[in-house]
Amino acid sequence: MAGKPARTGNAIDQTRRMLSLVTYLRERPGARIADVARAFGISEDELVADLDVLPMCGTSFRGGDLLDIDTDGERIWWHNPAALGEEAAEPLRLAADEATALLVAARAVATLPGLRESDRQALLRATAKVEAAAGEAAGASSRLSVTFESEGGVFADVDRAISERRRLWIRYYSPARDEVTEREIDPIRLVSVGHTYVEAWCRRSEARRTFRLDRVAEIKILDAPSAPPEIELRDLSEGLVQPAAEDPEVVVEVGPGGRWIAEYYPHDSADELPDGGLRITLRTPDPASLRRLALRLGRDGRIVSPPELAESARGAAREALAAYDVPADAVKVP
Repeated sequence: MAGKPARTGNAIDQTRRMLSLVTYLRERPGARIADVARAFGISEDELVADLDVLPMCGTSFRGGDLLDIDTDGERIWWHNPAALGEEAAEPLRLAADEATALLVAARAVATLPGLRESDRQALLRATAKVEAAAGEAAGASSRLSVTFESEGGVFADVDRAISERRRLWIRYYSPARDEVTEREIDPIRLVSVGHTYVEAWCRRSEARRTFRLDRVAEIKILDAPSAPPEIELRDLSEGLVQPAAEDPEVVVEVGPGGRWIAEYYPHDSADELPDGGLRITLRTPDPASLRRLALRLGRDGRIVSPPELAESARGAAREALAAYDVPADAVKVP
């Protein structure tokens, strides 16, 4: 799909992924780039970007202590895995600024909501040891604080539920239907594709669903065990929305002001129209969700088929106009 927008992930997501990547690569010398990207639910370009950062990490900036990781474009090789192993004999030494940064970060992580209590206590014990070793250098860290801006408690609860194999109850806002629903889900994995999502088995729909974390209005970790059925994890390197061939076909015509639709929605075809617009054919498992798209387009587009969806969109537009006391014949309804 042309013009696909670049994806961004928050720092917490990337840090978690890169920490996992270190362990993954150490256990799989010569791993294929395509296989690793698929395992982490990211594109190959995103994986290569992570590989560009990892060689800057290590126990110190002296030769041999940094991670020696490279790729030939197809496979990934780690040449000095012992750099992080028990055989790295020389103890780690921190400068005063490094100790301050480490202590500030550790205290910030310890305040994250939803962190498992055992992990929090382990982190606090490690922090106390660093403070004792840092001596006077630890004083500066006590005058600094950091607050993380993220999905906070939702992310932490989902992460905890996945690790403890427990079911979740959520209240979730669906913009396509403009409603909040209650669901019980068995979480499978967290993925970052522009936003952070949890892929899960939804007990309400009895199907795999993907939920965006910033749309979770309320969340609870249940005592019931998480038991999703055995399903093959999807390759998300081409994006989160991947319509299936059996999904219903929808045809949308847009003017020049609506051409952006072809940039953001996966589609089968986009044919040029004489007025500079496009006739776009796409597939979606939930055609009704496109009514909101039709309202957003306004004069810049209309749903052509299926006929029942086109009529439903026109009806939704009339209701919206009525809510503002605008006569239906005063505005052209697509």
